[in-house]
Amino acid sequence: MNELSITAFKQEDIPIITKAFFELGWHKPKEQYEQYFLEQKKGRRDVFVAWIDQFFCGYVTINWESHYPYFSANGIPEICDLNVLPKYRRLGIGSQLMERAEVMISERKPGIPIGIGVGLTADYGSAQRLYVKRGYIPDGRGIMSKGEPVSFRQQVIVDDDLCIYLTKRRSQ
Repeated sequence: MNELSITAFKQEDIPIITKAFFELGWHKPKEQYEQYFLEQKKGRRDVFVAWIDQFFCGYVTINWESHYPYFSANGIPEICDLNVLPKYRRLGIGSQLMERAEVMISERKPGIPIGIGVGLTADYGSAQRLYVKRGYIPDGRGIMSKGEPVSFRQQVIVDDDLCIYLTKRRSQ
């Protein structure tokens, strides 16, 4: 592998990222990244982009104002939308993106846990394993659907909004 670089998200990254996901058949419209860029300019989100040479590999975002009620009420920033293109997986890029995000959160909000949500289907299996390996543990609030608790015997649709949230305390 050539040298990996991780940079702050720039507006000119939007068409490159959009094209990469379009070519995979993944629905990640440019409006999503335009919103991320706007939120980054307003200080509500930070985005890091991974590159090998000039080739886009993946990204991660930090949502400083989580939409998950427990994180929001407790000022816990949320790492979200970690994506590494399939051909670049299993090279440590996801871990390096996570590390960059965790360091930024620890510096900006020392002593505050780091939060993350992960889907429950097999599509999220790699992420589930990565988060456990990095020391994340469930927040103990159970399964959530659109940020709301799922109760025993409740029927829900299994989609990207069905997840469990985890936290980690990072030592300085």
